[in-house]
Formats: sequence, C-alpha cells, structure tokens
Amino acid sequence: MTQPGDLLVRDADQVRWITLNRPESKNSLTYELNEQLIAAFREATVMRDVRAVALGGAGGAFCSGLDLSVAGSLASMSPSAVDARLESHFHGLIRAVRACPKPVVAIVDGAAAGFGCDLALACDLRICSDRARFGEVFVKRGLMPDGGGTFSLPRLVGVGRALELFFTGDLVDAHEAFRIGLANRVVPVAELEATAAELMKRLASGPPLVNELDKRSVYAALGTDLDAALDAERRGQVRLIQSKDFAEGVSAFFQKRPPVFRGE
Repeated sequence: MTQPGDLLVRDADQVRWITLNRPESKNSLTYELNEQLIAAFREATVMRDVRAVALGGAGGAFCSGLDLSVAGSLASMSPSAVDARLESHFHGLIRAVRACPKPVVAIVDGAAAGFGCDLALACDLRICSDRARFGEVFVKRGLMPDGGGTFSLPRLVGVGRALELFFTGDLVDAHEAFRIGLANRVVPVAELEATAAELMKRLASGPPLVNELDKRSVYAALGTDLDAALDAERRGQVRLIQSKDFAEGVSAFFQKRPPVFRGE
C-alpha cells in the first residue's frame, strides 16, 4: 500500500525533481505510486516553467520494479484484466515518461531492476553512481520485460547484449553499463547529487523548443513503433502471468531459494 510521501516532487530552477521514496522496499512500485508518477510526468509536460525532469530514488536504490506482493495478485486476474492493468498502470507510465517533451534524466544510485530498469531506460539519459546496477531480472520470476525494455535496450547496447541480459537476468554494474552504452555518466556516489544538479541546470537552461524537437526527431528516427513493442510485451506478459512458472518465481523469491522453472 502506498503511503503519503512515497513520491516526492519538487520544482526548482525550471527542473522538476521526482523521487521515489520507498527505501524500505528499494523503491518498488505499486499501482497507486505508478498513478502518482504518471500524474507527475503529465504535469511536467504542460508546465512552462519546467524545462527538464530528473527521476531518482531515495535510500541508495533507484527502483527494484513492481512490489511482488502486488505482482502476485495479477495471477488471479483474468487475462483481459491483466492486459488492462498493464496498459493503464505500467505502459501508461512508460508512455508518460517518453511523451514528456523535456529532457528526462534518470539519476541512478543502487539497483534499477526489472520494471525499474525499464523505467530508467525510458528516460533520455542515465547518470549513475559507481554503485548503480541494472538488471532485466524478469526471467528469474518466469516473466518477460514489460516496460518497453525490448524496445529500448537493444537500441542502446545491441541485440546480442540485450538478449543475453534478458535470457540471464544478470545485473550489470555501473562501469560495465557505461562501457556498453547503457549509462551516460558514472561518478562516485558522493558526487552524484552535485553532478546531477549541474547537468539538470545545464539542460534547463537550454532552448526548450530545440530540446523538444531533438528528442522527438531522434525517437521518430529509430524506425520501430514503441506502441508495437509495448503491445507485444503486454500480450506476452498476460500469458506469462497465468503460468505456473510465474507462481514458482514468486514463491521462490519469498522462500529465498532458486526457482525451478518447468515451462508451464
């Protein structure tokens, strides 16, 4: 259950600072928190005095993905209900981030895992501390990426590397993320706040129309429709959430043991 203060939003010097504030769960997401995030990005989209957006997490983590106590409830829903939930609360969030015409920067400290990784990938830039880690860990729960990861990750790191990360669920540390093009910058954790502040100040001081058109043109030039990628992910995820392997992945997580998947 989301509590007051689980999302912090601060507007200062033409920058909107959005901070996930559930450190006890490594900033895992709930439906309510996703709704708040969508609203925060939609507001930023239309606010003339916001010219750049920073997204981060409190307590030494960026985002560990969907709270598994919430995720488990999806397995009891009908396929159509799961599809609607994914579209409204998860793909709706990715679309809200990508639709924001201002530069959006993920400030990544600690883990960005599962949907949290996809959320960072949906941002335009990723500035990381040296203890940041990225992981498409869905496979460990018997699932596939469902936050646009199949769209974003291959475009950043190449098809082969992306598929390896999807197949293995391995975590990539900050320096490897920088080497393969997943991170734009890596700085010592003590310097992350100052580095982020300086970058956001620079982005906010740039010409808004140029930034908007640069962003729109770059994404349009990628050649594949994000909606098509999201639709394919949603169809796949609806099927996987009904599977025994998903139930096994969740059970293994709570029982702190390796999952045993059977392809069922």
